[in-house]
Amino acid sequence: MEQLAVEITPAELKACLDRGEHIRLIDVREPDEHAVCHIEGAQLIPMRTVPQHLQDLDNDEVLCVFCHHGVRSLNVVNWLRGQGVENCQSMAGGIDRWSREIDPQVPRY
Repeated sequence: MEQLAVEITPAELKACLDRGEHIRLIDVREPDEHAVCHIEGAQLIPMRTVPQHLQDLDNDEVLCVFCHHGVRSLNVVNWLRGQGVENCQSMAGGIDRWSREIDPQVPRY
């Protein structure tokens, strides 16, 4: 299986989801940010707690990690890949870009 690109755009992610591909969405923002807005079905795992959840994040499924603008999630994906979790990608531009390009119902902050 070829390795996934480190980043995926919101449009690429939406196309995958529309095709019925199973992608586990991981929100690495803080709980107060998650309370403002979130993507339906995403699991909240704040960045600082990701190491505690490593055993739950394995290569059995594709992971799409996102944050507000894509910086934290890119750091998390690079760290996860260093731990051997290869099937993960960061959503470029984060939930802010998702709101602008895919779902304007998701509030921006």
